[in-house]
Amino acid sequence: MEEKHIDEVQYISEVSIKDYWSVDELRKELDNKVAKYFIQEIDGKVVGFAGVWVVYDECQITNIAVHPDYRRRGIATKLLEDMIEHLKTLDCSIITLEVRKSNTKAYDLYSSIGFTDEGVRKRFYKDGEDAIIMWYRYEDFE
Repeated sequence: MEEKHIDEVQYISEVSIKDYWSVDELRKELDNKVAKYFIQEIDGKVVGFAGVWVVYDECQITNIAVHPDYRRRGIATKLLEDMIEHLKTLDCSIITLEVRKSNTKAYDLYSSIGFTDEGVRKRFYKDGEDAIIMWYRYEDFE
């Protein structure tokens, strides 16, 4: 992700994620040395994005979203698979994320790629909803 993508990424975030990130928060991510953002474009238009923080050999997915007009086309799967392959080159040993308990579509996507349940963060989100903690371990796929 580059500065020129911020407005499109923020729009996708706003229409896709309940606790979406502002333009300022996304701009800060460009300067965050541990943050990496991947975008998917179609005909020069950003249609999806995924963010991750890389701290030593552990990686935390911060957000992922696809524009509503482009869902159910495999874009989120491709973003995650490309991210996982890239993080492997950085010697990442584990990828973690939190997903809303009610977000069954995202949960199913993560499960289909190989993420497993590792716990629950009670009342994790601003509205009090629990988060399911999921992990992807490279060693499980070697």
